[in-house]
Amino acid sequence: MLTMRQKKAITKELRDRYQRLSKKEKIIMLNEFIRLTGYNRSYAARALRIKRVLGYLNIAGKRIKYVADRKSKREKKRFYDKEVFMVLKKIWIICDYICSKRLAPFLSEVIPVLEKHGEINLTTRIREKLFKISAATIDRMLVETRKRYRIKGRSTTRPGSLLKKSIPIRTFADWDEKVPGFFEVDLVSHDGGAVRGDFLQSLNFTDIATGWVEMIAVKNKAQVWVFGGIKSIKERLPFPILGIDSDNGSEFINAHLLRYCQKEHITFTRSRPYRKNDSCFVEQKNWSVIRRAVGYGRYDTDKELNILNELYSYLRLYVNFFQPVRKLIKKERIGSKITKTYDEAKTPYRRVLASPDIEDEIKVKLKNQYAMLNPAELKRKITKLQNRLLKLNSLKQEVEKGIDKSTKPLSSFEYISG
Repeated sequence: MLTMRQKKAITKELRDRYQRLSKKEKIIMLNEFIRLTGYNRSYAARALRIKRVLGYLNIAGKRIKYVADRKSKREKKRFYDKEVFMVLKKIWIICDYICSKRLAPFLSEVIPVLEKHGEINLTTRIREKLFKISAATIDRMLVETRKRYRIKGRSTTRPGSLLKKSIPIRTFADWDEKVPGFFEVDLVSHDGGAVRGDFLQSLNFTDIATGWVEMIAVKNKAQVWVFGGIKSIKERLPFPILGIDSDNGSEFINAHLLRYCQKEHITFTRSRPYRKNDSCFVEQKNWSVIRRAVGYGRYDTDKELNILNELYSYLRLYVNFFQPVRKLIKKERIGSKITKTYDEAKTPYRRVLASPDIEDEIKVKLKNQYAMLNPAELKRKITKLQNRLLKLNSLKQEVEKGIDKSTKPLSSFEYISG
């Protein structure tokens, strides 16, 4: 039985000879080395592969030669190389920086669309790799390029006590609609942090079953503008409105809207006061769609109103046809931990096509519209309008600075990219 010192001496003696041998000769020597030392085969092969590195040390002005051992690094060729990364990054940007669990199942749909419109040109090898890539791999590849922003706003909802008893309360626990057409509605204020005078509002309609989103900008929270926005959205929707659920703001809780819903046979309900979770679907879209697109700046002019509505005309197509969403299936509490289960990410457009309650004629129209859309072109148009909105709002604030230097204007626009 050899001692450890003897084993090390034999290893050093055989190492140089081993590295000069052919593959067949290495196998023969390795077998003899294992029988002699009793090493594990993997460890024995690694010990013989270690390279000797010569170096020099300066000690007390003298140059002393030394020998050190270093393990050879085994370079593994990356399956998802730089070419795959560059294409993935471009697709991720076109898809508005969505998370990997939404992007991974959507790649098989969006890649043919981008190739059709000439936005990307892929080889067969890269295309097959992108179709196989997992959400975890996407996260690892994009971890250095992903940017996150965190901004906060405030609520400008004012309670409307009129007719509250005539409109039933509906909570988040009651939402189990499987039929498209039941919408949560809300207003997003563009006050820029200073609630003074009139400023623009964005009316947000979110369908519970499919996640279909429609938005329109109105002058202020007056009932006449909000009601006009609701009628415009109704004409634009691909399927009819079956129900509306709003908060307790006076812009929604009024006799005018109640009569309209009764006349059109639309179910009208409201959430509980100060319970945002009752309107969780539309609240989530307030952030992920409207705030990410136009930020928290103050918009209060007719020109800004026109730019916002033009932007929303492209944004609605981009979000509904090319932004996959995941829906919560169930929540399970195990001790103090809550486990959430989601379905596979699909766009609202795909969810509408999969619904048995939507007429075939509507589905055919949506398919024809989808065939004409280019997500990269929509993204460019949205970005161009965002820049126009930024420039216009910045000029407006510079004018306000000159008029009243005692008033410090707030940040006009913050475009979120992740």
